[in-house]
Amino acid sequence: MSTSLRSRLWLSYALVVLAALVLTAVILILSLLRSPVAYRQTYARLEAVQELLLSSNPGLTSLPPASLGPVLRSADKTFNVRILVYTAERTLAADSRASVSPALTGIRRAQVSRSTILLRDETGGAWLFSVSKQPDGKLLLVGAPRPRIAILALLTNDIFPSFVVAGLAALALSLLAAFGLARWIGAPLQTLVDASRRMPHADARPVTPSGPREIQDLTRAFNDMSARMQASQKSQREFVANVSHELKTPLTSIQGFAQALQDGTADTDESRRHAAQVIQEEAGRMHRLVLDLLDLARLDAGTADLQRAPLDLPALLHSVAEKFDPQARAAGVTIRVEMAALPAVTGDGDRLAQVFTNLVDNALAYTPAGGSITLRAAADGSTVRVEVADTGAGIPADALAHIFDRFYQADPSRPGGRKHGAGLGLAIAREIAAAHGGTISVRSEPGAGSTFTVSLPLTTPEASTVVSKRKK
Repeated sequence: MSTSLRSRLWLSYALVVLAALVLTAVILILSLLRSPVAYRQTYARLEAVQELLLSSNPGLTSLPPASLGPVLRSADKTFNVRILVYTAERTLAADSRASVSPALTGIRRAQVSRSTILLRDETGGAWLFSVSKQPDGKLLLVGAPRPRIAILALLTNDIFPSFVVAGLAALALSLLAAFGLARWIGAPLQTLVDASRRMPHADARPVTPSGPREIQDLTRAFNDMSARMQASQKSQREFVANVSHELKTPLTSIQGFAQALQDGTADTDESRRHAAQVIQEEAGRMHRLVLDLLDLARLDAGTADLQRAPLDLPALLHSVAEKFDPQARAAGVTIRVEMAALPAVTGDGDRLAQVFTNLVDNALAYTPAGGSITLRAAADGSTVRVEVADTGAGIPADALAHIFDRFYQADPSRPGGRKHGAGLGLAIAREIAAAHGGTISVRSEPGAGSTFTVSLPLTTPEASTVVSKRKK
């Protein structure tokens, strides 16, 4: 037997249809064997005989037993029916076949109110009776044996062969419909199986939804999963390439200057100090890159602890501005803080300071002398909006969509762009903002500066102090 879903579906439908037809046939046979049509015909004949008997013999049940018996036997012989008379106390007063047929078991009180009843004799034989209650309280019963239909006669009846033909036709049509339904369900699933086997390949294509609605939903979910997986694989490849690129330059410098120290090329104290300084700086650069990568990995995995507490946001922003004040004075840039009274914000002060520090550091790197950096904060409904605006060169339009991507760096030829990190600062800032239930965005025009906006909710998004992993 085939183990494919399509074959099993077809077989299941076929068995269900066959079982339904067999059950219908059994019920039909039982109904014909009980022959309710024959019952109704018999009852109609008995009622007609009963009415004729009462109309031709008024006061029949009031006759004395000596006269009643002959009258009943005569009617029995004429109409071929069994006639009984019961007294008001429901005892048998007369029976037209008392001497030729087994005695009846008696009439129950619950049967008195019925117009038709079924009684059994002492041998178990069944009799159908039409009951008429007379004015004097007596009962007149006119009956006949319950009709029986032989099973052989039933099978040769015109109805049963017609039913068999109709059943076979219905079974054939049902099997065809079941085959089409099984194919309708099984074919899209097989397509999904084939597509899943091609998943590791980059040339995998989305599957066209078909079949029942549930299968179409499954196909769309598969396509979404496939797209996310391909995007994840692409991101991983780009991540490895970017990390390799970022590590290549400092490693080359370290290797070169270490070789110079080893083979004696750096033969003066100054050259040796310079080589050691370069090695230290490049090692520090690699160390910061590794720390940023670890930080970003913890935020992605949801394992970075956030020490949530009521936070004085104005004090935090003033602290960030004061930290950069010496560098700003040296670069000829003015840093200002503008804010009104703010409600309390719940968050991790160190992490939020990391966000604003990164934004101010970037703004300072790309703002020329004579420019300014402004930190603004204001309540906006259920959120607090913090803006870090600069009057630098701005960000090109094609770079805005990627500015928060990992390892992405805008045009290094822009003024102030001589110091470049690994391109992870803004990505980390976005993850920290998201961990607080907030967002970070940017608007910029070349030559008009840039404004980064951090929106933070006034209420904490969750009670846990651990960052919940965001759904990708």
